[in-house]
Formats: sequence, C-alpha cells, structure tokens
Amino acid sequence: MGTFHGETDLTSMLANLRPLLAEEKYVYCFHAYPYTPDFPLWASICEQEGMTLVMTQAEADRQGFSYEGLWSRVTLSVHSSLQAVGLTASVSKLLSDAGISANIVAGYYHDHIFVQAELAETAYGLLQQLSRGEEPLII
Repeated sequence: MGTFHGETDLTSMLANLRPLLAEEKYVYCFHAYPYTPDFPLWASICEQEGMTLVMTQAEADRQGFSYEGLWSRVTLSVHSSLQAVGLTASVSKLLSDAGISANIVAGYYHDHIFVQAELAETAYGLLQQLSRGEEPLII
C-alpha cells in the first residue's frame, strides 16, 4: 500500500482552501467507445456507457462536439490528501445551500469544482469566505 501525502485535517484544509477561479469556460461532452482523443482534454472519465470528456468550450467548438451548459472551474489550492474526510462534503453543502451545482473532480494534489458558469463568481466568493473562516453569506 502506498503512502498518501497531503492534508487530512478538515479544519486546516478549510482554512487553506485558497480557491482559484479559472478564466476558461468548460463543457462536458460524451463519446462512445472506442475513442482516443488527439486534442487537449482537461479530464476524461471512463464510464460503462462511454467516455465523459471535460474540455474548454473553445476546444469543444474547434472539435465540433455538442454540449449542454457552460461550467467554470474553481481549484482548491490546498494540497488535500486523497484520504481526507469532509472536504468534499463541506464544499458541496456550502454550494448546495446557495443553489449551486458542484461537480467535483479530485486530482492527486487538488480538488477541482465545476460550477454553473453564471454562478461562478458567487461560488468563488463563498469559497473565499469559507477559507477565511467567515460565515458564508448565502442569499
């Protein structure tokens, strides 16, 4: 069994979220198997039905993919462990209480949250408040 690195203390993770809002807009696309893309993806997820492809809107348009909705990516800069407990729940509850969808993708070093593009600034502000230890103001 390998050694896991990164923060596991929930209080410390929340205090060190340091959210970063990416400038690009992202989309989720689908492609049936077999498929090996030859262009930049942000992520791909293999599912029973085929591949979910996460890419910038610009790349999807270049490649002719159809998609529904635009998403913004907020990266939590804290180096959270893959074994950490509570970070995803805390963040998703905060955003859920504000009516914001949270599609969370865990990377080795960071968690990335895809939120509706039109609500990105609100989500980003709430996550900043959480990181500063403030009680997030949800309207």
